[in-house]
Amino acid sequence: MAALAGLVLTAGPAGATGAGRYVALGDSYASAPLVPVQTGQPLGCARSNRNYPALVAKGLGITDLHDVSCGGATTVDMTAAQQVPGGKNAPQLDAVTADATLVSVTIGGNDIGFGSIIQECATRSPLKPTGSACKDFYNSGGTDQLAARIEATASKIDAVLDGIADRAPDAKIVLVGYPAILPDTGPGCFPVVPFSPGDVAYLRSTEKALNAMLADEAGSAGAVFVDTYTPSIGHDVCTLPGTKWIEGLVPTAPAAPVHPNALGTAGQAAAVLDTLGNGA
Repeated sequence: MAALAGLVLTAGPAGATGAGRYVALGDSYASAPLVPVQTGQPLGCARSNRNYPALVAKGLGITDLHDVSCGGATTVDMTAAQQVPGGKNAPQLDAVTADATLVSVTIGGNDIGFGSIIQECATRSPLKPTGSACKDFYNSGGTDQLAARIEATASKIDAVLDGIADRAPDAKIVLVGYPAILPDTGPGCFPVVPFSPGDVAYLRSTEKALNAMLADEAGSAGAVFVDTYTPSIGHDVCTLPGTKWIEGLVPTAPAAPVHPNALGTAGQAAAVLDTLGNGA
């Protein structure tokens, strides 16, 4: 892992000179809440100076980074101010100007209700450890509510990507997906992470569906999709400290619950750098 961190901090595509303006947009999977050191204004956005945008900028040799990512952000907050503790985060798309050469964005998880889904499942799933109480709840009306939310979010992602392209027509636009939160196979690690095997399978498939939608929208918009899920397999909440990139409900390293820690942000950044370095 030390080698990975070194790659992120020092390597970039050949010819990187530090030129260009990089704008980073997104939610808490971009801002990296509680990963040291927290920086920027407003403080309630919980940006880390070692989040993946900061590491990507360093890896590419870009010194002009404008990171306006903010914990809790949805697609609405791309064009409207977001109230957070300590003030308001301006509409994120305001930071995207015609001179931007690179724009990254991680968004969509909160549009489908990431925080409430985790809370709902952590409450319901332990009641039926051999069942799938969380899945049953979200399918109680005969329709998968989370699948419907993902479908409804697609047009919102399209609008965000169009908004970036309109403001920065010459910029490379990078839509960064979400890393593996739960194990890619198997039953999970109940009760340490309080999701039953049936609910682990359901939540895993839901995250994969979200990432697939994001990849489709990026392709339709001519943007670059960065798959952070595949390289994060084996680094989920059920793995040991020092291996895990995503903290559990009770973090074992500085990070918000169910969010990337410093190893996770390095992994995200490596995925972005690798994608860009491969000519994307």
